[in-house]
Amino acid sequence: MSLTRENIAAIAHLARLAITEDESAAYAGSLSKILHLVEQLNVANVAAIEPMSHPLTGMVQRLREDQVTATDEHEKFQRNAAKVSDGLYLVPKVIE
Repeated sequence: MSLTRENIAAIAHLARLAITEDESAAYAGSLSKILHLVEQLNVANVAAIEPMSHPLTGMVQRLREDQVTATDEHEKFQRNAAKVSDGLYLVPKVIE
């Protein structure tokens, strides 16, 4: 599938992009190549291929131990705040 400058202008409008005529030609070529690749993938016969529920079927993924490494520093941060009450930041009301 080959895209025209009009197609690119319509796509740019939908995406709220401002592109020039020179950019339009470049985008038309790039997007046409991408669509051509997708068309090639659509031709592949995948009827006999079973979907995977997990990419590491039959394998174990090594995971690191889940440990807390950050320290609680909320008191340090609240010392810089303009107003604090009961561990909460107090801010002016902006919506009535």
